[in-house]
Amino acid sequence: MRAKTGLGVGALGALAAAALWWRKNPSACPYGQRFWLQPPRPVITSARMREILEPVAGERVLEVGPGTGYYALPMAGWIAPGRLDVFDIQQAMLDHTMDRARHQSIDTIVPTQGDAQHLPYEDDTFDAAYLVTVLGEIPDPEQALRELARVLKRGGRLVVGEMLPDPHWVSPGRLDRGARAAGLTFTRRTGTPLGYFARYERV
Repeated sequence: MRAKTGLGVGALGALAAAALWWRKNPSACPYGQRFWLQPPRPVITSARMREILEPVAGERVLEVGPGTGYYALPMAGWIAPGRLDVFDIQQAMLDHTMDRARHQSIDTIVPTQGDAQHLPYEDDTFDAAYLVTVLGEIPDPEQALRELARVLKRGGRLVVGEMLPDPHWVSPGRLDRGARAAGLTFTRRTGTPLGYFARYERV
C-alpha cells in the first residue's frame, strides 16, 4: 500500500515539476500533443466567445494561435462573408485548421505563420482579434499585446481567454496590466478568475 501511495505522490510531483518548468519556459503546445486542444472547453466555450466578441458579418478578424480550429471554424461562419486570419508559430497547426476548413467548405480563412511578438500586418487592419490559452505561451506577452493593439482598428475589440489547469494561465490582473500598457481599455469579463474571457477595446 505504501509503495502505491509513494508512486502516486511521485507521479503528482513529476507532473507539478513539468508544469512549473513549462510555466517558466513559455512555448506553444507542440503539434504532436494537440490532443490537449481537442476536449470540450467548459467556461470558455465557442458560444461564450461569440457573446463577448460580438462578431459581425463582413468583418475582418484575427485569431492568434488557432490550434486545431476549435474557435476558427465557427468564427468564420459568424463573420461570413468577412475574412478570418489565423496566425500561428507552428505551420502544422495552421495546416490542420485549414484541412478542417476545406472539409467544411470554408474558404474565408487565411493562414499566416510567424511570431506573435511581431505581427506581419499593417496598423489598423482588424475589426477584432482574439486568442485563447495562448498569451502565456508567448515569451513576451506584453509585446504581443502591443502588437495586437497596433493591428486593431480604432474601436476594435480584443478578447483574451484563459483557463486553469493550463500551465501558461495568465491571471486577470496580469492581463489587465499588460493590456492597459498597450493602450487597450477594459470593457468586461465573463466567467471566473480561473476560467474567463476578457474583452478590451482600442479607443
